[in-house]
Amino acid sequence: RVQQPPQRKWLFQTFVLCSILGLNNTACAQSSNKLTYIYTYRIEATNDAMAPDADKLRHRHNSTGATVVGQSNEATQAVQQERLSTLDGLKPNEVAIDGIIYDLKGFVHPGGESIHIFGGNDVTVSYKMIHPYHTSKHLEKMNRVGKVIDYTSEYEFDTPFEREIKSEVFKIVRRGREFGTLGWFSRAFFYIGIFAFMQYLWVTSPTTYTMAIMYGITQAFIGLNVQHDANHGAASKNAWVNDLLGFGVDFIGSSKWLWMEQHWTHHSYTNHKHKDPDSFGAEPFILFNDYEPGHEKRTFFHRFQAFYYVLPLAGYWLSSVFNPEVFDLRQGGAKNVGMKMDSDYIVNSRKYAIATRILYIFTNCAMPFINQGFSWNIVGHILIMGVTSSLMLAILFALSHNFEEADRDPTYQARKTGEPVCWFKAQVETSSTYGGFISGCFTGGLNFQVEHHLFPRMSSAWYPFIAPKVREICKKHGVKYAYYPWIHQNLISTIKYLHQSGNGSNWLHGNPYTGEL
Repeated sequence: RVQQPPQRKWLFQTFVLCSILGLNNTACAQSSNKLTYIYTYRIEATNDAMAPDADKLRHRHNSTGATVVGQSNEATQAVQQERLSTLDGLKPNEVAIDGIIYDLKGFVHPGGESIHIFGGNDVTVSYKMIHPYHTSKHLEKMNRVGKVIDYTSEYEFDTPFEREIKSEVFKIVRRGREFGTLGWFSRAFFYIGIFAFMQYLWVTSPTTYTMAIMYGITQAFIGLNVQHDANHGAASKNAWVNDLLGFGVDFIGSSKWLWMEQHWTHHSYTNHKHKDPDSFGAEPFILFNDYEPGHEKRTFFHRFQAFYYVLPLAGYWLSSVFNPEVFDLRQGGAKNVGMKMDSDYIVNSRKYAIATRILYIFTNCAMPFINQGFSWNIVGHILIMGVTSSLMLAILFALSHNFEEADRDPTYQARKTGEPVCWFKAQVETSSTYGGFISGCFTGGLNFQVEHHLFPRMSSAWYPFIAPKVREICKKHGVKYAYYPWIHQNLISTIKYLHQSGNGSNWLHGNPYTGEL
């Protein structure tokens, strides 16, 4: 039997009493408001009495360092009066989590200011992805200001698969130890040292094609082994360390802010038919999405994309370095899937993004001409440097989610049945892992894409240790885990998939967008 909520019962009794006494509507409403206030106060008092340590447990700190204890009667009344909004109506300083709106102003985030990148958006998936230890207590630290009336979710969390995989992995990597190890920092600074040496040669010595190739390789190593963990908040529990190392992506021609806008969105909605910006990033040259035959995005030349796909990928460096998005920090892929990027943090970061881009172009594109004068050979050196960096990064990225039998639309069943799908399961079945520890030393652990997508805020140093347990639990729950012992096997599978998505041959066997492998 469902009992009537006590507060509703009190209000009902109040209006009945008013009717018997013949009070008018105004007097009745005043009586009701007073009674509601008394009821709220009694509940607060009862909670304090039942939890002797509640004061300690509920202490919160705001940006001024002042301590806020519990939730006052005024706060309770504020919740009753909180505004209702649509997702489109979120302000640039607000985020929505599970349909609740939180104001980020004055909130000191332990992970740093990067949280403000996604102001104005629903961050439910991103929040739970980055906070594997999430409980309702975490959100009490934030200022709740309203509710979203049109919130829906295609993903489900706290499933049996998620609970077991987190429980077993956290036995291997204890809480607080998931960040970069001594080995990770040793590897990171080794690559930083090589990069710094090659950059010194690049700006002080006559450039050559050999130097250009070596310099491009070292830039790719920074992208794979340094900035990636840092911009995931996984290098260190100290936010300033992650912020500092995160600038590594600016030193190789991109922008940490643009990178996080796109990459975190990609992580939240991997291979999502409408929300993963990486799925559309190479269009119109390459179709990673397997569109239905006759789709407007399909052209004749896509039939041959498996043979030429490395050519567009070779232009990744050029498209990053000379991308005008650096001026407003609105990443095109994230913007196209509906992300808003207008927060004060983004606006204030634009000048730093522009400054680091100017520094990169001056150092890598202007200095060779300043030192040696104009020469078409120097133009070739610069382009070869960029192409080398592009191919190392882009080819490895393409392997991760584009392979035979990858789940190309993990939320298909959610849209068809209305029942959300397990986010953790979706991450496994849209990703692949190849090689082992040695591959991880060169790729920054990005060969462990399954593990990385399950635990994106865990340092890549831990992925070789948790991978066997992840595979074991996936097998137990019937979750399909794609593993290739060697990188060339993953590469061959990727090329085959690109051929299939390019000519639409997968559609000969039915709709590949079924959410089933």
